[in-house]
Amino acid sequence: MAGHSKWANIKHKKAAVDKKRAKVWTKIIREITVAAREGKTSDPSASPRLRLAIDKALASNMPKETIERNAKRGAGELDGEDFFEIRYEGYGPGGVAVMVDTETDNRNRTVSEVRHAFSKAGGNLGTDGSVSYMFNEIGVFPYGDDVDEDNLMEVALDAGADDVAVDDDGNFEVICSAAEFLAVNNALEEAGFDTDEGEVTMRADNLSPLDADGAEKLLRLVDALEDLDDVRQVYSNADISEEVMASLG
Repeated sequence: MAGHSKWANIKHKKAAVDKKRAKVWTKIIREITVAAREGKTSDPSASPRLRLAIDKALASNMPKETIERNAKRGAGELDGEDFFEIRYEGYGPGGVAVMVDTETDNRNRTVSEVRHAFSKAGGNLGTDGSVSYMFNEIGVFPYGDDVDEDNLMEVALDAGADDVAVDDDGNFEVICSAAEFLAVNNALEEAGFDTDEGEVTMRADNLSPLDADGAEKLLRLVDALEDLDDVRQVYSNADISEEVMASLG
């Protein structure tokens, strides 16, 4: 079995601490709008990406009226602002690869804010394709150490998952291709393995270790980027050890 990505663990823990409802809702609404526009439908059963966005919205206690209105707006059934996706690639402190997915209605504003965040943290934006080749798009479902490993593995692999990974603390991750995300998600839910943290994400094959100084600067960059309303997700190939994280307090 493959091991957990340390960056992924840090990201999940950090997200749980930093979550703020207003900021979360803003980002989810944009994701619903873009997903509905991409799929040309407001029906989540016809669009796996829209289904995932709506699941996140429901998990964050967003009103169904808000969800439906933004799905219809994205699909062109209602008038409103139109958001589009832009991915920015660059290098953070210590030369680590950083990829930023945004959803925006103003390209000039977004690139200016993202560039400023990189520059302030000692990083710099790169060209399209400069770091994206290092990442793979995968589906991930995290579970604690209290699940039945054999049953989880059987259900996941039968549904099309590629691997069930376990870390040193006994926590699990079901890993699948992005194309199989919805099928694996449905199978896990039907078998009682519920999780509201399943996601389609980008993960690097090779990680770049950081010392305490580099880790502190990178986390500051990630904070600055995630605070931007236009930013949907931030990815990195940073490897920050538990010892380094502990030293940062």
